[in-house]
Amino acid sequence: MIFSLTYRLRVYLTLLISIIIGGIIGLVLIEHLSFFDAFYFIIVTIATVGYGDIHPVTTAGKILVIVIILTGVGCFVGVVANSVEYMIDEKERKLRLEKLNMIIGIFFSEAGTTLLKKMSAHDSNLGEIRNVLLVSNNWSDVEFSHAADILKAHVCTLDSRTVLISDMHTFLMEHKGFLLALLENPQLIEHDSFTPLLQALFHLTEELMAREKLTDLPPADYAHLSGDINRVYRLLMIEWLTYMKYLKQNYPYLFSLAMRQNPFDTNASVIVS
Repeated sequence: MIFSLTYRLRVYLTLLISIIIGGIIGLVLIEHLSFFDAFYFIIVTIATVGYGDIHPVTTAGKILVIVIILTGVGCFVGVVANSVEYMIDEKERKLRLEKLNMIIGIFFSEAGTTLLKKMSAHDSNLGEIRNVLLVSNNWSDVEFSHAADILKAHVCTLDSRTVLISDMHTFLMEHKGFLLALLENPQLIEHDSFTPLLQALFHLTEELMAREKLTDLPPADYAHLSGDINRVYRLLMIEWLTYMKYLKQNYPYLFSLAMRQNPFDTNASVIVS
């Protein structure tokens, strides 16, 4: 069984702390050392410094120290090694996430923002949340969290009978190669919400492609397509808000452009006035 790095580090830390506490208690009881002297002796022993200024004088104390050396030194080395590995892994993970956010930015530039505009135009309940989505430079984490809660509770009501699904089908077909290239990126495994969004988009594309015509469909089929469209719409809104927060925190100049292209703002204009 392969344990994760975080799990291994926690195990080593737990064992090391247990050994230190147990060693201190044992030395206090057996060698009659003060708490601080016992702690000091345990640390210099486990760290392999071994000044020799304090040493066990009883047989039981020597046996205890042998156990501490055999177990504690290994755990100490394990903690150090796994801590270094964790820091390196965390740095690499941040770099991967940075690249992934660049990919998400390209997605919204090429397709995501346009899709949101097309879909939100047919959202009969959008008026209830539109003001919450007018992201500005003054927003903090509190405003983003509030907006995220509103989005999660928002009831998506897009109806495939009123949405121009033929237009959406054309748009998705034009960008199918682009979306496929995104989905094939191995870094997507790092993101918990963007991959489901792409999968939902591909499913919707396949559903639209599979029909010979997109008009005069049975009511049940329109309802089915409405469910697929609303799934994409919900995931797209949440991902857009998450990406806006990322830009606000990391790239103010990109955030400024994205804010002026807000698909929920009827007065949005890329022209700076």
